[in-house]
Amino acid sequence: LIQSAKLNGLDPYAYLSDVLKRLPTHKVTQIEELLPHCWKPKSN
Repeated sequence: LIQSAKLNGLDPYAYLSDVLKRLPTHKVTQIEELLPHCWKPKSN
């Protein structure tokens, strides 16, 4: 996952931190949104 994040121009720490926080409540049908090539940071 770290290498995939880097290949997609993402900060691996920011990506993993956000995904791990969102994963428990994220809908299974929308899990693709959390993949590095689709991920967008959650806006607060």
